[in-house]
Amino acid sequence: MSDLHDQVAIITGGGSGIGRAMAETFVAAGARVLIFDLDEVASNQAVEAIQKMGGSAAFQKCDVADQASVRAAVEAGEAELGAVAILVNNAGIAHIGTALSTDEDDFDRIMRVNVKGVYNTLHVVLPKMIEAGGGVVLNMSSVAAITGLKDRFAYSTSKGAVHTMTFAVAADCLEKNVRCNCICPARVHTPFVDGYLDKNYPDNREEMFQKLSEAQPIGRMARPEEIAKLALYLCSDDADFITGQSFPVDGGYLNLR
Repeated sequence: MSDLHDQVAIITGGGSGIGRAMAETFVAAGARVLIFDLDEVASNQAVEAIQKMGGSAAFQKCDVADQASVRAAVEAGEAELGAVAILVNNAGIAHIGTALSTDEDDFDRIMRVNVKGVYNTLHVVLPKMIEAGGGVVLNMSSVAAITGLKDRFAYSTSKGAVHTMTFAVAADCLEKNVRCNCICPARVHTPFVDGYLDKNYPDNREEMFQKLSEAQPIGRMARPEEIAKLALYLCSDDADFITGQSFPVDGGYLNLR
C-alpha cells in the first residue's frame, strides 16, 4: 500500500460515499484526515469510525461554496491536526436536466458548489502548500466531463470546469512542487444512488438498479473503495512523477460501449 505517513489531508465531502472511503483509506495509510462537509451527523460518524480504527481524523463543518467558510475550516483544521499536505476536492452535487429544462437557479447552484467550491479550496489551500514547500491536489471529475451524457447538462458543465482546472493548476504549480490530477469515475454505488432510486423508482427499484449497473460494460457500478485506492496512489509519493493527468475509473464505459 502507498504510504501517507504523518501527512494531513483535507477531503471535502468526506462524510459519506466516495469521500468517506477515501478518508478511511488515507488513514489506514498513515494520514491524518480533515473531513470538510455540511452533514454533521454523517461526518461525525465517519470520524468516530476512523478513531475506532486507531486513526486520526477531525470534522470541520464547511460550505465549500462560501470562501469565508472554507478559510475558517482550514484554519481550525490545521490548528487541530497540522499543516495540510493533500487536498482532495470531492464535494459536489448532482443534477438531472437538459439546457432546455435546467432553470437558472439550479444552474447557479451547481456552479456554486461544483465549480466555485473547488476554486475556493484551491484559493485558500494552495498558498499554504506552496509556502510549506509543496503538496498534492486531487480533484474528482467525472466521465461526464469527457463524454456526452443525456440529461446531465449542468452537471457535465461543472465537471468539465473541474477537469480543466486540474490541468491549469498542474501547469501553474509545476515549479512550486505541487502536483494536481483528477479522477473521472463512471457510476459509483454510494448512498446518493440508493437515495435517488428510493425517491424516483420506489416501485421498480431493483430493475432500475440493474439498468444503472449495466450501463458500465463491466456489468456493475464501481465501489467507493475502488476509487479511494486510486486516490491514495495519486496522493502518495509513489505517484511523484504524475501531474496534470486525468484517470477514468469507468468499468469500460468510455471505450467499450
